[in-house]
Amino acid sequence: MAIMVQLALSADGAFLGVGLGYVAVRCVQKYIYLSSALSRIRKSPEVHASEVRSLIELRERMENESNSGSADDMFIVRGTVEAVEKGNRKDSRSINLLISPDSGERGVILEQSQTCIYAEWRRSFGWRWASRLWSLLPNTSTEKVSLSIRSVPFALVEHGNPSLSDSVVVNLDGSTHQLPLKTVYQDFRPTASSPYAFLCALSGLKFPIGLLYEEKILPVGKDVTAVGICHLKDGIPEIKSCKDLPFFLCELRQNEMVSGISMEMNILKWSGIVLGTVAVGIVGYSISRHWNRWKEWRQVRRSSSSSSSSSEEEAVVAADDSVAGDDESSSSNIGDGELCVVCLTRRRAAAFTPCGHLVCCQRCASAVERENSPLCPVCRQSVRSWVRIYVS
Repeated sequence: MAIMVQLALSADGAFLGVGLGYVAVRCVQKYIYLSSALSRIRKSPEVHASEVRSLIELRERMENESNSGSADDMFIVRGTVEAVEKGNRKDSRSINLLISPDSGERGVILEQSQTCIYAEWRRSFGWRWASRLWSLLPNTSTEKVSLSIRSVPFALVEHGNPSLSDSVVVNLDGSTHQLPLKTVYQDFRPTASSPYAFLCALSGLKFPIGLLYEEKILPVGKDVTAVGICHLKDGIPEIKSCKDLPFFLCELRQNEMVSGISMEMNILKWSGIVLGTVAVGIVGYSISRHWNRWKEWRQVRRSSSSSSSSSEEEAVVAADDSVAGDDESSSSNIGDGELCVVCLTRRRAAAFTPCGHLVCCQRCASAVERENSPLCPVCRQSVRSWVRIYVS
């Protein structure tokens, strides 16, 4: 946890801003998904199982008369769970229902799972003062070890009307939605303590504390709501799940679904707005800090380069002074034709190229060369460089 916090706050919080931005984008995507689902659920009729057949036939007749494309055959069907067999309807007691091995209860869906439960005491010895309060409580996590789901054909029927013609067969093929199952058996089996678990607890790593065996069923006679696409198959209404909806089989009614989705959408909307604003602020702050640092680095580099060039010039001038020191001290002994035409105090010792005029001392020649447009003082021709002339 501490490493993640340090990583998030590194680069002036840039990683934290990007992470918050990603969460905000995910909130917006989930909001758009729920908005589409809410619109479809509001437009879908909520009917009983016995009314689905007539509504499907009515829609098919209207489509054939208008020659229009297929309409959205989505229904919200409320009914009671009953087991069925292909072709004919039988009493649920004569059908091979799924029976829980441990509880003995009967249902149409049986889910058996084994879950490994882990515990971890992160920083339980107060390695970081910020997590001392959190470390007073253990953090548990779970991991599915095995999962088995079995089902038998079942349908939603009108309460008190078990006729197959008035029922809606539920097709679970391809459905990944959560099912309204009832927990009928639980058995927690703790693992034996070991030195490895003790070392994991001391170091803050997670360690297994036991296996949880669970059995869940969808019992016969339970009132549920199915939300999906309905069509006639062999003259019998059938409903399938829709991947664009967050529900398939549930215990909620239409108004409860609408209110729940609306509340979740409001939470996602404001979460996206707040997190997005904070992310933009953090990223903008990080960019401005890095921009100011880059400008300061560039200014320091320029000042260091200018100071180094000035020190080099000073070194050249000092060398020129040391070379021409004797000439300066005895400038009265230099003839007029040998004096520098610029300063008139030192001996001529530098010839310009390409003109070749020997008219300046080394110091003045360096000053002329550093000009923006260096020109020879005599012929006014452009100067590329100068050469030291030694007179023996």
